[in-house]
Amino acid sequence: MKLAHISLRPLSAAVLSFALVACSGDKNAQESNQTAKDDSPAKVTVEAAEPSTANITAERIIAADSEPGNWMSHGRTYGEQRYSPLNQVSKDNVKDLGLAWSFDVEHQQGLEASPIVVDGVMYTSTAWSAVYALDAKTGKQLWHYDPKVPKEYNRYLCCSPANRGVAVWKGKVYIGTIDGHLTALDAATGKVAWNVKTVDGAPYSITGAPRIVKDKVIIGNGGAEMGVRGYITAYDTETGEQQWRFYTVPGNPEKGFESEAMEMAAKTWTGEWWKLGGGGTAWDSMAYDPELNLLYVGVGNGSPWNRNIRSPEGGDNLFLSSIVAVRPETGEYVWHYQTTPADNFDYTATQHMILADIQMDGVTRKVIMQAPKNGFFYMLDRTSGEFLSAKPYVQVTWASHVDQETGRPVEDKSVTEFTERTQMVWPAPYGGHNWHPMAFNPNTGLVYIPAIEMPHFYNGREKLDKERIWNLGMNWVKPPAEDNETILMNKKLTSGKLIAWDPAKQKPAWEVVYPTPGVGGMLTTAGDLVFHGVPQGKLMAYSASEGKQLWEAYTQTGVVAPPITYEVDGEQYVAVMAGWGGMFSLTGGTVFGKDEGPGPNRVLVYKIGGTATLPEQPKLVKQAPKPPAQTGTPEQIANGGALYDEFCQFCHGLHAVSGGVIPDLRHMTDASHQSFMGIVYGGMLKDKGMAAFNDHLTVQEVQDIHHYLIQRAIDSYGDERVF
Repeated sequence: MKLAHISLRPLSAAVLSFALVACSGDKNAQESNQTAKDDSPAKVTVEAAEPSTANITAERIIAADSEPGNWMSHGRTYGEQRYSPLNQVSKDNVKDLGLAWSFDVEHQQGLEASPIVVDGVMYTSTAWSAVYALDAKTGKQLWHYDPKVPKEYNRYLCCSPANRGVAVWKGKVYIGTIDGHLTALDAATGKVAWNVKTVDGAPYSITGAPRIVKDKVIIGNGGAEMGVRGYITAYDTETGEQQWRFYTVPGNPEKGFESEAMEMAAKTWTGEWWKLGGGGTAWDSMAYDPELNLLYVGVGNGSPWNRNIRSPEGGDNLFLSSIVAVRPETGEYVWHYQTTPADNFDYTATQHMILADIQMDGVTRKVIMQAPKNGFFYMLDRTSGEFLSAKPYVQVTWASHVDQETGRPVEDKSVTEFTERTQMVWPAPYGGHNWHPMAFNPNTGLVYIPAIEMPHFYNGREKLDKERIWNLGMNWVKPPAEDNETILMNKKLTSGKLIAWDPAKQKPAWEVVYPTPGVGGMLTTAGDLVFHGVPQGKLMAYSASEGKQLWEAYTQTGVVAPPITYEVDGEQYVAVMAGWGGMFSLTGGTVFGKDEGPGPNRVLVYKIGGTATLPEQPKLVKQAPKPPAQTGTPEQIANGGALYDEFCQFCHGLHAVSGGVIPDLRHMTDASHQSFMGIVYGGMLKDKGMAAFNDHLTVQEVQDIHHYLIQRAIDSYGDERVF
């Protein structure tokens, strides 16, 4: 089935932004490889092909501009600029881009990876941590590796079982798996060379791409919302032996500190934070400067979010929401800068970081640039961590500005102290910018940001409810007045943006506004182009200097992954992983209002004069199944709605309106209604991603949720829906 389109009153983005609960279920989980990893070995499919040496080295990445036809690391270069010197495709001929080839992938839970292309072979990952090797010119599959991650692990994930890509190094391909493993594969065959478990187990997870520096493969993890302590770890690329580990927040002082950095950080915490996890997971961004020999790591939010619970007597809580520089050989701390001291809002600093040389006041500075969730665009001296500048790139209400002398944000206390009252704050926990990578074009001097304009209603708890799955210390709230929902949407205060930001002037040069958030990651090229996708199922190209739209292609599904570009046999290609997924796809059914659900997840590759076509997508409008009679009382329905908000809406959508990736529970069949208790309480579909919730819900509570869903089905019955 495809997305069900039901007409509801406008929903405020603030309500959308509080869709942070844990519930699971893969809409397209008919695959046969869904048993637990321990019970079913990973599957490798190898086609007849010439083996690739994939001999990527530090020297090749450092000299990447000398072979621009390859895309050899996550951001193409260690500096993560996502800029390509290729210019065969330019603003003058981009209108002639056509599809060269496409490749359908197996899993349908959203694609976020940046493919690696080296010597004519593309290596990329999909949902559930699967890996493909493809001929970069033709799209022919060379091999496919599926680690068979247990689908019930979906319960421990924030935002779908996505994976942001692989790393390739000296004949091996490295993938971090959802359940916390790091696996090295033979680049020629896809067979496992070694596999290590990098975490203690659930609720840790991995969605980020590994990075490789000095023959060490470096990986972080996620899970702060579930109550974990973050760290990054380096492993030997040949053997998988652990080389070092850098914790991002301190542990129990009575057990001693792993480093002087942790001893220093502990002085900025109070209470017994370690019992709550602390958070600070490094779940995405890294960058490396070979000249300075510094590895930069973006650190995430606190666990719980609410700082009054996490650190009741105050403190900055290092290294939450920070950029930390370490030595890649040892993990030794060098410097840090904290973007959001004592973070209260899930304002992670895990967003994409870019290294560049920028002229400021007539002086060229070696800078690191970041647009973290908190809404300010930062430039730091990447040698020392010295604060240089920060200006808001989206609407910000939690702080008035960042003090130029101290580098600290000046909080608006009337906004940030929200315990026992509801407060609307900009940006939302989604951030002014999330994981979707930015790009920097040295020719235009502009940074291209996929931005989000969205508020959020916060309400803090006095103490943590340990029965909850999510470790937030927050109440689930709706806007104080129903009218606020309509006002927010009618004034179009929620939007997505492509912002071309001038870092030297610290202001936008131009911007494009989209009706919904979820703008995909960026690619910019020497052809004066910027490429990115949108949720509405398009890949688009703009003039990098002027912001004029020059081209678009219909992709049959929303695009959130960043495009890349490469060259084979003298032809330039533009490639993107097209697959609607992630946070907005799960929660946003009422906001996106899409007329069709996501199409097949694919690798799409374009070139000048390409003539390939995608199979036509049928659009069949059908009536939803007739719902059963309502037998619940108004009290049971209301309680079921509250429990749904707590445990189910993050995967199955606000108001039980699916975003298209996960089944719409208003449209359950008679068989699903009859099996509802067995599915939710008993876990009968755990191998398809829907774990049992009998450790958090009683039988009566599951019944109440069922009553609520039946009522939602009754309320919407008769509307057209699209399969």
